[in-house]
Amino acid sequence: MAIEVITREDLNEFRSLLLKDLKEIIQSKPQQTKQWLKSNEVRKLLNISPGTLQNLRINGTLSYTKIGGIMYYNNTDIEKLLNGNKVNALPTLFK
Repeated sequence: MAIEVITREDLNEFRSLLLKDLKEIIQSKPQQTKQWLKSNEVRKLLNISPGTLQNLRINGTLSYTKIGGIMYYNNTDIEKLLNGNKVNALPTLFK
């Protein structure tokens, strides 16, 4: 029975190949995001309470679709809401 010795160089080469393969897998399959989210998914995503989500609906900040008592929110609308309320950092703070 032959014994193989694994060297540090072998492990480094394996690590490099593994990282390369993982990067290819990640880049070849862009992450699929759901188009429509339910209320509990939106609350988790934005870290808000049910009342806050209700206020966003009532005042028209976030549009929704109601089907059979379940409210659905378009992921694109949520992204627009986040980008529309984005506050840019002042560059003078980082000097």
